[in-house]
Order: sequence, then C-alpha cells, then structure tokens
Amino acid sequence: KTPIANIQLYSELLDEMELPQSAKEYTFQLHTQTEKLSFLITSLVKLSRLETGIVALHPENGSISQLAEEVAASYMEKAAAKGLKLSVQPAEDCQGVFDRKWTAEALGNIIDNGIKYTNSGSVIVSVKRYEMFVCIEISDTGIGIQEQEMSQVFTRFYRGKDTQEQEGVGIGLYLAREIIEKEDGYLRLQSKPGAGSCFSVFLPK
Repeated sequence: KTPIANIQLYSELLDEMELPQSAKEYTFQLHTQTEKLSFLITSLVKLSRLETGIVALHPENGSISQLAEEVAASYMEKAAAKGLKLSVQPAEDCQGVFDRKWTAEALGNIIDNGIKYTNSGSVIVSVKRYEMFVCIEISDTGIGIQEQEMSQVFTRFYRGKDTQEQEGVGIGLYLAREIIEKEDGYLRLQSKPGAGSCFSVFLPK
C-alpha cells in the first residue's frame, strides 16, 4: 500500500505544476488509475482478513436504525453529486445483533452500488422489524439486474454485462454477503432490468 500512496502523492504534486495540457491529461489518468488500484488493494486486504479469520466479527446488540442512518449520511454528498435523492425512511428504533464496523462496511458497499448504477431518481434506505430478524432495505431506481445474473452478482470479481464501463472491481457485494452471513444473517435481492433493485439485509434480533 505504501508504494501506491507514494504514486498518488507524486501524481498530485505533478498536477499542481505548470504543465502542457497534454501532460495534465496524463497526470489525471495516472491519479485516477492509481486510486482504482488503491481501492482494489484495500478491498482485497479486507476480504483476506475476513476470510482467514485474522479479523473476527463481534456481533452485539445495538440500534440498527441508527446504523442505517449514519451509513446513509456518509453517502449523501456522493448521491447529490449525481443529482440523486438518497433518503432514509423514518422508522422506530429497531434493535438487532451485529458487528457495527463490518455491518457498516456491508451496507456502505450496497448503498454505493445503488448510487453508482442509478442515473436518475433515488436510493431509499428503510428499516423493518420482523419476528426473528430486522431488515434493512436499500432500493434504487437504477439499471436493474438481469434475472440470469442475480445469483452471480454475489460472486467474487463478477461484473455484469451492463456494468462493464462503470468503476469497480466486483468485490463489494461478495464482501457484503460474507459479512452478513458471518453474523447469522442473510442477504436477498429483488430486481428488474430498467426498474431498479432492492437489496434486503436481514440481521438477527
């Protein structure tokens, strides 16, 4: 990770210098590609630590409603930059059993995907209480997912044919599912091409 950080630093320093426009374009591309590589390395490190048990989850009772609101708030600016409405539907305080840090990671990955693959409309986060579980739903008005791809989007490095041009490496949903399952929860997907997707995260009470 240190060499990548150094490349990012030097590319930023170059960008601040008086350079020909063609060179400016090169430094911009260098910085962009380095950010993508840094994101990939960070994601792989998280995944490796989770799968090998180096980092263990420690679920405990807490407010799922509060967690959903906090995670959504951290993506408000990104959604606004695309002209999207990101909102959390008001809900009574729902308690559940979860690891706060890693569950926030899982929810963030799903919300980020919703923003990434929605060109207009909204991303809505809601919390619902069931007898044995509490459900966090993240629904969007994005491009949706083909039926034959719905089981594949949770596999490692999978990129759908409609998302090849978008940024990303195909780890987010895989990591999210791994986290939720390690908390004795499960992740469900409903989607229709052109009409958006709804990811439901079920966590035990």
